[in-house]
Formats: sequence, C-alpha cells, structure tokens
Amino acid sequence: MTAETVTKQTTGRPPVAERPPGPSLSPSRAADFKTCPLLYRFRSIDRLPERPSLDQVRGTLVHAVLERLFDLPAPERTPGAAGDLVDPQWDELVTREPELAGLFTEQETVDVAEFLGSARRLLDGYFTVEDPRRLEPAERETLISTVVDDELLIRGYIDRLDVAPDGALRVVDYKTGGAPREAFEARALFQLKFYALVLWRTRGVVPKVLRLLYLKDAEICDYAPDADELARFERTLVALWRAIEQATERQDFRPKPSRLCDWCSHQALCPAFGGTPPPFPERVATATIPEQPGRPGSAAEDE
Repeated sequence: MTAETVTKQTTGRPPVAERPPGPSLSPSRAADFKTCPLLYRFRSIDRLPERPSLDQVRGTLVHAVLERLFDLPAPERTPGAAGDLVDPQWDELVTREPELAGLFTEQETVDVAEFLGSARRLLDGYFTVEDPRRLEPAERETLISTVVDDELLIRGYIDRLDVAPDGALRVVDYKTGGAPREAFEARALFQLKFYALVLWRTRGVVPKVLRLLYLKDAEICDYAPDADELARFERTLVALWRAIEQATERQDFRPKPSRLCDWCSHQALCPAFGGTPPPFPERVATATIPEQPGRPGSAAEDE
C-alpha cells in the first residue's frame, strides 16, 4: 500500500457508544492485566484516579492536532499548519479538562510555552516520516468492536485507518515517545493486533499493515499479521479474560514488578513497594472500561 493509493471513505470522530451491559475489554485494560494484575484492579475495579503526566497530556495534544490536520484540504497539510493547530487544540483540551492547566504550577521546571514547543517538535517528527498531503485516511479516532467467545465485547479506538482501492487496510498508531524499547514495542504491537482482530472479525479483511509511527525519533515500525496469527491472538484474549474472571472471583490481583513500575501512579498502595491496597469492593462486575475519545495513552506506552 502506497500513500498515493489510499482513498477517502469517512472522516471524523464517531459518537461515543454507550457501555454495554456485558463484559468488555479494551486493549489498554488487557495490556494492564498482562503487565500487572494489580494495576488492572486499581484501574478497572477500584477505579482509582490517576493524574496525567506531562508526557501523557502532550500525547493527547499531538493526537488531537494530527486528527484535525486531516480536516484541512490536502495541499494545506503542512508543518506550519500543524504548528498553528497546537494552541487552539490546547485551549480546547483545557476547556474540557481545566485541571490540566494545574500541571504547570506543580512542575515549575516546565512552562506552557515550552510544553507547546515540545508538541510542535513531535509534529516535525511526524512530517519526517509521512507526507499528509498524499493521504486521505478512511477513518480517524474510530471506535471498533466485536464479540468473541459469544459474550466478550472487545473494542477500542484506532488513531487512523487507511484503505487502499483494492480494500487493503493499514492501521496506523501514533506514538509520541522514543522508539523502540523491547517492552514497550511488545505492548504497542499487542494493541495493534487487538485492532487487527476486530477488523478481521467485523470486515472480513486481515489488515495488510500495522504501522507504529514514533514521532520523537521519526521512525516507522511496520508489522504484517496473518489470519492464523490473529486466530491465535483471539484465543489468547479469551484466556486472558478467563484469568481476569478468576482473579475477580478470588479477589486476587497480585503485583508484577517490572521496569514499567516507574510510571505507575499507585506505588503507595502496592505491596511490592510496601503499600496496602484498599479493601476489595463488595460487588464487582467483570466488565471493564472501554477506551474513550481523547484518551491520553499511558506514559509507558508512549515512551
């Protein structure tokens, strides 16, 4: 699939689907359980609040700019135009989430101007690896979903989906951190395989390319899945969900220390760091929280 062959079908963000009554799983929550079962519990069962880091917020901002960039006519999608979108998109984020402005009063080493400048530098990295004037994405920030094992709804948001005239699909995910550390690369590919499985089951097409765009280092990582691999991945997801159900029934979510602990917001409650988790909620459904539009990816994912 070349940039020139990509055709435009639909654009823009779809309406948010209401959460279904049955069990559901997003790539982020699935990856949480794989990374650390206790982290999954903190986020999906205890619903503990997490204050976003500057890295996470910067990622959200850059994603928003790249989404809006494709609203412009193709000849106008230039580095300057992308840079001009940074300030208004930041204003929009702060209007929706006023607490984001407080990040700069807590971290005196960084001011807003420097933060916005760092976002523009990441956009420069994007233009190093792609020319958006030659692309017409079929979909952006699209919610996709399917049911596996007759009951488990799996769903998430794709940053961008390109469709070639012959129907070939390319799933594109923007990463605002450096590339590619092994642990983070595996997590990112897990996320893209999740999307590829949903697309295969709903549209009958195995994506030709799963593409990670690392903006900080201006690098591309392409991966080509096949049907056999996605069938195995589906079985892996079902087994993962069974493990989550068992852990919930037993109220047994254990920590799994790793390098990713450096980015965890809950070390004070983690036994691996001398903490004590809160009491387990009395009534817990095993349905998990789906991805939301404008979600900040975890710092570990983006790094």
